[in-house]
Amino acid sequence: MKINFKQTFKMAMSSIFSNKMRSFLTMLGVIIGVSAVIILVSIGQGTTKSVTESIEGMGSNLLTVNIMGRGADTSLDLEDIEMFDEFIGVGKVAGSSTMNADIKSGTTILEDISINGTDEDYLSILNYEMLEGRFLIDTDLDNRQRVAVVGSEVKSELFGNASAIGEEIKINGQTYTIVGSLAEKGSSMMGSNDEVVVIPLTTAQRLSGDTSIRTIYVQAESAETVDVAKAYMENYLERKFGDEDAYRVFDQSEVLDTVGSVTGMLTAMLGGIAGISLLVGGIGIMNIMLVSVTERTREIGIRKAIGAKYSDILVQFIIESIVLSGMGGIIGVALGIGGAYAITAIFELETVVSMGIVILSTMFSLGVGVVFGIYPADKAAKLNTIDALRYE
Repeated sequence: MKINFKQTFKMAMSSIFSNKMRSFLTMLGVIIGVSAVIILVSIGQGTTKSVTESIEGMGSNLLTVNIMGRGADTSLDLEDIEMFDEFIGVGKVAGSSTMNADIKSGTTILEDISINGTDEDYLSILNYEMLEGRFLIDTDLDNRQRVAVVGSEVKSELFGNASAIGEEIKINGQTYTIVGSLAEKGSSMMGSNDEVVVIPLTTAQRLSGDTSIRTIYVQAESAETVDVAKAYMENYLERKFGDEDAYRVFDQSEVLDTVGSVTGMLTAMLGGIAGISLLVGGIGIMNIMLVSVTERTREIGIRKAIGAKYSDILVQFIIESIVLSGMGGIIGVALGIGGAYAITAIFELETVVSMGIVILSTMFSLGVGVVFGIYPADKAAKLNTIDALRYE
């Protein structure tokens, strides 16, 4: 005799809706688990997307040279930048010397702002655009001019919507004239790209009292010449320092691989943490189903007495478990998607809700219903008919 799934489903639904509050509380663990998985994974995927786009926005032909040592014997200077510019495959080179300082304009003080000393090629290499005014030029570096180009956040906080051109700011007590402001660029894995003040490299060296250069940005002539340019630079640095640990030359593919690995681990970890709560929800379903079996012992005895088989009882209780977890999964998906969009709207944190994670969460919740429903269902189906009928 075949199992009447339609009738069995109706009986399972009747049982669920006859105890609405208990059914809701049973689903709650699954609802929380599924929504948490979707929200946390969407944050992880959103972070990955944001960082990846930021890196790719710099171009596939960008190379970054970082000097790892801190001594005088492991540093670069302006002559090294000129040498880099002569290498085959190299298009543009910009040295960078950074420090943090407070900035003052009138009575307004901005604390711990990034001061970046660099040259005229920095703008195009890092894909910045000008909002107004001009960027640095050769004469600014040659004459160590006290001129500055401000990021969009700095401009907004100091001057609002008014033009910043010709305004003066003080950095460590020294007065600088603003000659330009940068268009908004957004954030990267290193923080805000807009909360910055750019000054000539030579001026920054005099300001900090340190002539060493520890970061150089290089734009290869094309994506095809990246490897050639990188090889020339690594060979030069090896001969200069005699120690491979004293420097690192990164190309964009390496950076993307590293970021992808880190953010992938982050996403998996967040999803795993949320997945634990989903398993806890499954344990809750199993416990409530066991209570339901005990409460309905006499009902089960009657059904078996009038011909219900082991498979009929088993399927009925598994369906109840699947329906509970499935409904919890659907509600959890809705709350998770809503929560992800709410986080984006409130905290301006990019989230990505992929169809894959929605389907996976839903299927996982159904799987939880099956796995955690088998034991209670088996226990109910194996009840002795006589003992069940005698149960009070």
